[in-house]
Amino acid sequence: MSDSSGSGKTGEFGEGAHGNLTEIPIREKGELQGVLCDGRWSGAHGIGRFSLEVLSGLPEARIFRQGKPLVLSPIDPLWIEWQIARYRPRLYFTPGFNPPLHTRCPFVVTVHDLIHLKVPEEKSLWKEIYYGALLKPALRRAQAVLTVSEFSRQEILEWSGLDPARVRVAGCGVSDAFVPEGPRWDPGYPYCLYVGNHKPHKNLNFLLKAFSRTDSRSGLRLVLTGIPDPPLSAWIAKNRIAHRTVFLGQVDEKQLPALYRGARALVFPSRYEGFGLPVLEAMACKVPVIASRIPVIEEMAGNTVHFLPVEDLDAWTVTLDHVAKDLNFGEKRILEALDRSRYYSWDRVRQTVRDVLRLAGT
Repeated sequence: MSDSSGSGKTGEFGEGAHGNLTEIPIREKGELQGVLCDGRWSGAHGIGRFSLEVLSGLPEARIFRQGKPLVLSPIDPLWIEWQIARYRPRLYFTPGFNPPLHTRCPFVVTVHDLIHLKVPEEKSLWKEIYYGALLKPALRRAQAVLTVSEFSRQEILEWSGLDPARVRVAGCGVSDAFVPEGPRWDPGYPYCLYVGNHKPHKNLNFLLKAFSRTDSRSGLRLVLTGIPDPPLSAWIAKNRIAHRTVFLGQVDEKQLPALYRGARALVFPSRYEGFGLPVLEAMACKVPVIASRIPVIEEMAGNTVHFLPVEDLDAWTVTLDHVAKDLNFGEKRILEALDRSRYYSWDRVRQTVRDVLRLAGT
């Protein structure tokens, strides 16, 4: 998805970022001066959204934004070392999993999940080397490690052997635009919505297979963000569901709330996640959610969404057919889901990060 943040860049560096800085107590402003942050992760969703929102709560920090991080590259940690040597901060913070290689400067790193190690289709020898030889030793040197869920925290502790006190859950939040009131997208047909990328852990092929088995006479369509690659397009054509699937390409962040509000339900078939932000956004828009029963979604949503077994094709097909026929699908849970979503505030996340950085820098 595109980054619609309008982040207000000022050359290579920005002082503070975005958002309502009056949310930070006056006594705290300025206490994180001398902190250097990696702002290259900032974007619309996933790590990018976390980075954008968290760095907006660090108005006094120096944030470098030039380019994008070289993910899983041995060059990036060396580049970070150069930035630290150049600007001599008292603390370095990255909202992603790219720590400095070796530095005397205290630092805090964020690991959102271990997808690169846990999902077979997304593993590789180089990723195992990066995580084992570079990231794990760096986590042991870090002043603190941040993550986004208790599920991810337990995965990180088991993998790294870190002292549990050094790994903190910052969480994720939902932006103010995601509310029940507002415009609804109305394409002239009922639809279920999928929001996310098309990586293997998202289980998109499974979702399309289940949808291909539903009753085509219902008129229900599956609307998805992103663009299908050639093999996926060929599969869709072969199974004769091209007229029932709509790929929107890159969706501007400002358009997402209306897409959620207009949907009969959000579908979230992932096999593995570190958090699952689209589920939270749908909950905040008072939209029913159909999700795989995976630990992190249970942690975040409780019993407020409609859970299905991860690979139960029949269950997913039957439920999608039910959505098409039942105009009140999910009504019993959406108020509770809305209430639960209000706990997940970006203000709370920003304050947690500030607390961790303040302690790490002392």
